[in-house]
Amino acid sequence: MKPRISLITLGVDDLEEAVAFYRDGLGLATEGIVGAEFEAGAVAFFDLQTGLKLGLFPRKNLARDAGLTAGDRATALSRGAPEFSLAHNVGSKAEVDQVMAQAATAGARILKPAEDTFWGGYAGYFQDPDAHLWEVAWNPHWPDPDE
Repeated sequence: MKPRISLITLGVDDLEEAVAFYRDGLGLATEGIVGAEFEAGAVAFFDLQTGLKLGLFPRKNLARDAGLTAGDRATALSRGAPEFSLAHNVGSKAEVDQVMAQAATAGARILKPAEDTFWGGYAGYFQDPDAHLWEVAWNPHWPDPDE
């Protein structure tokens, strides 16, 4: 398989609320909700970087689209702990603080305020309104993402 991830889709409880969080709160560009004319088709897409988009899809519709049964969904929900996080890497400690503040203002739950890390960087975690984990980090060992 050639690695070619072009879309990260998050299942959400309230599509309009999730769109408002990412569009209005975090400032991500979107055309808004599309596909509402199709049964279980409403979705929103956000441009992240060249060749990569973020999709928001109601959880029940995502599960249906993937062919998950009610039992499959119950098993996944019973695990409790998050299975992954999304990371947003920035160019400085100050930018980490700015993004964390922006997320909090947008309604995110700050789980771990930004702090110096054991690996020499600076990072914090927040959850979006649907409890998806986001890490905001500055890594002095990686190139500046804006360069």
